Amino acid sequence: MKKEVKILLTIAATVLIGFVIAMQFYKDASKSTVSTPVASVTSATTSPEKNAPPVLDERLVRPDSPAKGPENARVVLVEFLDPECESCRAFFPDVKKILSEYPDQIRFVVRYMTFHGNSVLAASATEAAGEQGKYWEMQDLLFTKQGEWSHKEGPQKEFMAKYAQELGLDAQKFAASLSNLMYLQKFERDKEDGTALGVNGTPTFFVNGKMLEELSYASLKKEIDAHLQPTQQ
Repeated sequence: MKKEVKILLTIAATVLIGFVIAMQFYKDASKSTVSTPVASVTSATTSPEKNAPPVLDERLVRPDSPAKGPENARVVLVEFLDPECESCRAFFPDVKKILSEYPDQIRFVVRYMTFHGNSVLAASATEAAGEQGKYWEMQDLLFTKQGEWSHKEGPQKEFMAKYAQELGLDAQKFAASLSNLMYLQKFERDKEDGTALGVNGTPTFFVNGKMLEELSYASLKKEIDAHLQPTQQ
């Protein structure tokens, strides 16, 4: 009887050791197949040169993304916005203030997340105005007068034509540009990029590839100042 017990205990010990080894193998295999988190993908690449411009993931900045500010700026501020978004309009003065405070240190880039009924039309209006050198003026006008054209049924083309006239644009050229299918492709690509980066609302800001967690002027300024600190040797 004692011999049988010893045999059973030996078998049980062998099974237990095999189970532990199998679990360890499973854990090691799992670690090797974990996908890279979005947050790490969106971080700026460290440049070997002191105080050099950041190198960003292409999903943050596309070659045709509207941008202003020095190309060699140490801070790249990317905003995913919707022209019809009330929060974007409310934060717009803070963006202008930040850009005025850091005229030579920030490159500002606009990406689109067109969620509302007239968002595509309004974004197209800024792009069409940009063809005539008035992109930023149209963006300013659309936010300033958002209450006139936003959240209404049907396309508000008459307001877009009115704003184009106020900016002194060529009316026929502007009207033709509003229906440019390339704009629609651009907006869809921006939305896909934003979704991949974790953007689920507007406005959403990235400072040198890092998503701003708290939407406030103080938080944005603090993040920018952190990136403008001299690089430690």
